[in-house]
Amino acid sequence: MTSGGTGPLAGCRVVELGGIGPGPFAGMFLADLGAEVVRVDRPESVGEEGRGGAADVLNRGKRSVAIDLKNPDGRAALLELVDRADVLIEGYRPGVTERLGVGPDVCLARNPRLVYGRMTGWGQDGPLSAAAGHDITYIALTGALGAIGAAGGPPQIPLNLLGDFGGGGCYLVIGILAALRVAERTGAGQVVDAAIVDGTAHLLASTFAKLARSAWSDERGVNHLDGGAPFYSVYATKDGRYVAVGALEPKFYRRLLGLLELDVDPDRQQDRTTWPQLRELLTERFAQRTREEWAELFEGTDACVAPVLGLTEAASHAHLAARGTVLTQDGVVQPAPAPRFSTTPPVAGAPASAVGADTHAVLSHWGVDGVEELFERGAVGTGRTGLTGPPAPPHHDHRAAAQRGGPEDLSERNRS
Repeated sequence: MTSGGTGPLAGCRVVELGGIGPGPFAGMFLADLGAEVVRVDRPESVGEEGRGGAADVLNRGKRSVAIDLKNPDGRAALLELVDRADVLIEGYRPGVTERLGVGPDVCLARNPRLVYGRMTGWGQDGPLSAAAGHDITYIALTGALGAIGAAGGPPQIPLNLLGDFGGGGCYLVIGILAALRVAERTGAGQVVDAAIVDGTAHLLASTFAKLARSAWSDERGVNHLDGGAPFYSVYATKDGRYVAVGALEPKFYRRLLGLLELDVDPDRQQDRTTWPQLRELLTERFAQRTREEWAELFEGTDACVAPVLGLTEAASHAHLAARGTVLTQDGVVQPAPAPRFSTTPPVAGAPASAVGADTHAVLSHWGVDGVEELFERGAVGTGRTGLTGPPAPPHHDHRAAAQRGGPEDLSERNRS
């Protein structure tokens, strides 16, 4: 595996404290963009099922070192990595890294340019900051979950895309990139507090704006973008599959009616008294043909109708295939890096390393002192069979006086 890629973040070094969900996603995102990402795992996780290999997509493009942070020598080794890093990512509950002796005050004292990215569900402060949670609980509290679903029915769960990866991981990446810009300009790093509740609420900006001007009702399934409008909804087809209709604008709505050969007055699109009958007409019409027949009719038109595809189907759709939006790497279907750049294209990294497989290589190439002694003292584990990639490129070294902390139970992760 190479030490970082050729994308716009080539040369940037990231230390990621192993976690779940949005933290690893942020690390993958940065690795896709060319950063050299080293994931710090627990030695007891060596051999853990599901870690390493092509199917471990969230850890593609990363190298793994196994460091025991309950061991003083292990913490010292981590801090040496921090000395040489541009970014640190951690996803523990508030206060855990401080008790470990690797909190932001310690790390920034050693490396003043460091961007210290913190990923939590509730944030670093507030009444719920110490509580456990998952995507569903975070988006429930922000109002996002309550806004999704059919009228009169229960809220519908949008996978864990909205909270974990939209409001969480993506906002952590945005924050890190902004803080890196400041560090480049001023030489000063800082802490990025990325909370899923904050990011999810931020994603609701447009909805809040509509609510403020009475263009949105604070109930499910009665609005233009939540399935309440019959011209922005999903319909079953003859073969039991579905098509998605999004003909919001009048000109697109007219095109929809024309292709469906419906005798409906297009000028009454926003007349809500006509919506029940219009929904019945659309339901009846879409049930007359299969999904593929409708897809063939509407493809390339401005009626804004698309077949609802499964994940496997989506990967082979002609448009996504032409753009390379979804790729297959070592037999595993996965998303390609995004967004795209004209002169520094990102590349999906090699399959994830097994836990600790790169311990010796990374510690040696990053210039950590006494690597063999760290193995002998049990501070680090596995990965002694030689190099798993070429040497890391030369990098700045922001050393300061070492500061140590006490042990901490790493099971106290922020669940999300």
